[in-house]
Amino acid sequence: MKVLITGGNGQLGKAFKANWMDKADVLAFSKETLDVTDEEAIYQTIRIHKPDIVIHCAAYTAVDDCEKNVVTAFETNTLGSFYIAKACAENQALLVYISTDYVFDGNKDSPYEVTDDTHPLNIYGLSKWLGENLVRKTWSESYIVRTSWLYGHGGKNFVKTITNKASQSEQCRVIVDQVGSPTYVDDLTNAVFHLVGKTFGTYHFSNKGSCSWHEFAKEIYRQKGADPNLVLPVRTEEYGSLAQRPTYSVLSIRNYISNTGESSRHWKEALNDFFQKEENR
Repeated sequence: MKVLITGGNGQLGKAFKANWMDKADVLAFSKETLDVTDEEAIYQTIRIHKPDIVIHCAAYTAVDDCEKNVVTAFETNTLGSFYIAKACAENQALLVYISTDYVFDGNKDSPYEVTDDTHPLNIYGLSKWLGENLVRKTWSESYIVRTSWLYGHGGKNFVKTITNKASQSEQCRVIVDQVGSPTYVDDLTNAVFHLVGKTFGTYHFSNKGSCSWHEFAKEIYRQKGADPNLVLPVRTEEYGSLAQRPTYSVLSIRNYISNTGESSRHWKEALNDFFQKEENR
């Protein structure tokens, strides 16, 4: 099995490459080696390498920056995904498109199902939602996998930022009124492996359980042996982020479980595993 990964230098792309190396012949392309906004480059790359599966990780994920760089957001997240889907269709390659919980508006008080109405609140969420729709309409042999609050071993992420503060026993202010489910990238890459070969369509995957960013940060401090009371709660309006975010974006993974027979572990257990692997790196 030959697998082609876009966004190969991002934390998710790196995780797919590392965790699938013993399962497939993996080709990982960075932004520098494959610009997803270049339709001809995408077509030629997929035509030449003839992958069985394309895992589309490349995205413009800086949520606040998307509000300022709207064209870049849509060129990358929307048109880039369309180009990938079109090339996959023309070359008969299965497509895995990684999407986001930010396609929802956060007005529910129970986990979002794949069948729930979407209503993105920000440019990032809208650009990914449009990408989803173009993928669906362009190539039927696609998996759209929505996930949330990703962290991993490569690149910047919330866990690494808070861990650095915990290591210095530094006081920090973290948002208390946004609730979601943290997702360890190694668990996501494993989940996608179990999904390939099952029914095409839209799926949700995250680690089990939910928390606010504030609760997430306190658990990071706790697991790193720092005082969780150093993590102070702050409300969204006080924090002053540019992009509006859903107050609740917990994803139901029921559809994933029913189609694969697999589940996920609790986010606290996954976080502990992440820290253990970090120590051994």
